[in-house]
Order: sequence, then C-alpha cells, then structure tokens
Amino acid sequence: MPSQARQSRNPGRSRDTCAVALTLVRDFRFEAAHTLPWHPGKCSRLHGHSYRLEVTVEGEMDERGVILDFADIKRLVTTFVLDRVDHTDLNGVIDNPTAERLVAQVGDWLDEAGLAWSALRLWETADCSARLTR
Repeated sequence: MPSQARQSRNPGRSRDTCAVALTLVRDFRFEAAHTLPWHPGKCSRLHGHSYRLEVTVEGEMDERGVILDFADIKRLVTTFVLDRVDHTDLNGVIDNPTAERLVAQVGDWLDEAGLAWSALRLWETADCSARLTR
C-alpha cells in the first residue's frame, strides 16, 4: 500500500514557510526572600524561596523558522526581571510580595520590555505557583 503524504495545516504552503501558531516556553530561576506580615503562619517571618519563572510566548514562525530567539527572551527577562529580584528581599521591590502580586509585577516589567508574552507562571515552591495569562 503506498504511503500517503502528511497533509499540511496550510495546503499549498510548504512546512518550512507556513504560518503555524506555536508556543515557546523558557524557564528562569532566581533566589529571593520575603515576609508576609499578615500571614498567620511561618510566612510572617523572613524566609526565602528558589523561584522558577516560566515565560510563554505565542506566535507564528517567521521566514527563519522561529517565533522569537530564545536568547532575546533571556536578555529581556534578565534585564527587566532577574536583575531586579534575584538575591533580594522582595519586600523592598514590591509591596506585599505574594506569588500573585509578584507574577503580575513581572508581567508589567515584561510589557515595559516590549516582550509579547502570553502566559507567565511563577513557581514559589516545587508544587505551588501563580499563573498569569492574557
């Protein structure tokens, strides 16, 4: 039985040049401390986290076959986010630095940077995260 060619999502266009919606995800890590004075438990005391920030960018491939170079994402996130928060007391960076407020602030900083992100996820611990989407 002859094999059938795989059909393109965009008939008449080659796989290399078709406009396909894709998602890029790049992870970043940083260390920071914070205090949540309103918290009834141990989070009311100064403590730190090994944060993981997941940055998602959606788009179409350009003629080079990329949405955006991973190095460009790294440069923008490093300059506009990591340089502000890594090895800091987050209470000196934003008020009431909960995971929710911090991921919202990261979104504002990346907007300022001109990065067209579609989702941000900030992991405060291995199993607790806050996600911001557009």
